[in-house]
Amino acid sequence: MLTRRLSLALPALLAAGTASAQGSTSGWSPNRPIRMIVPFAAGGAADSSTRTLGPRMGERLGQPIAVENRTGAGGSLGAGEVARATADGQTLLMDASSHIVNPSLLQGLPFNYNTAFTPISQVVTFPQVLAVKADLPVRTLEEFVALARRQPLNIGTQGNATAGHLGLAMLSRAAGVELTHVAYRGGAAAARDLAGGTLDGVFITLLSAKPIVESGRARFIALSAPQRVALAPELATFAELGIQGVELSEWTGLFAPAGTPEPAIAAIHAALRHALEDAEVAQRLAQIGAVPLGSSPAEFARFVTEGRTAMGRLVQEANIRIE
Repeated sequence: MLTRRLSLALPALLAAGTASAQGSTSGWSPNRPIRMIVPFAAGGAADSSTRTLGPRMGERLGQPIAVENRTGAGGSLGAGEVARATADGQTLLMDASSHIVNPSLLQGLPFNYNTAFTPISQVVTFPQVLAVKADLPVRTLEEFVALARRQPLNIGTQGNATAGHLGLAMLSRAAGVELTHVAYRGGAAAARDLAGGTLDGVFITLLSAKPIVESGRARFIALSAPQRVALAPELATFAELGIQGVELSEWTGLFAPAGTPEPAIAAIHAALRHALEDAEVAQRLAQIGAVPLGSSPAEFARFVTEGRTAMGRLVQEANIRIE
């Protein structure tokens, strides 16, 4: 199934090839703080997980990780900055699912997503949710669909070409309704506008939506995942509620500029593994709803290549366009 295939991780354990690699033994060590570009706003899923992992990665590498948010154009502005960076391991990209969608949606970019990056590892995945503002007169998915058939509804996502954008398109197609997509620069911004009543709903990560639901300013409708999750065990999936094919989760992945030396890739990969295997980090990731993934560079490269092909088909079949 297309949506499940893209929402599931590659192996939860990182490949053994770099199990014992460290910056010092791989023949490469950073000589200054490493810039980690996150092409989405602070406070969202990609940003929060990156800042959770960064300190442990820095310990392993012997240099701190400096997280920088470069938002805009569905993540392509930040990605472009890394594409232009020197391929020396000192500048990295923590991207999300938009990385495999943008090639099918964005025209005229000054770089090529297919050739500008070296994949290092898939990192974490985040389940997504449909949530609505507190005063919208719906409490169930059935009522939401019925209302959407009677009147236009504005639904915010974390941005163009993101998993939220695609998930919303999947929901529209599966339920047979038209939903107006409102793209933001990150899920946190969309959640703020939902809490303020500007939006009718959001299709964003559980992490971004949970605080405003807990405060009473919004309510959950359904979970976009194959099964329920521990962070919100009461929240039923779309499939449980009668709508199949809406199981697309957000994921993050680590990339370096194309041409980055293999010793640098090995050292960075080992540092990420070190962080993902840390018990304290795992606990903090669980608290924000992130599920650790991890993969070898080769596995992640295959995931990216296959994902671009699958997402290209989805973009055409669902007639997804930039709003």
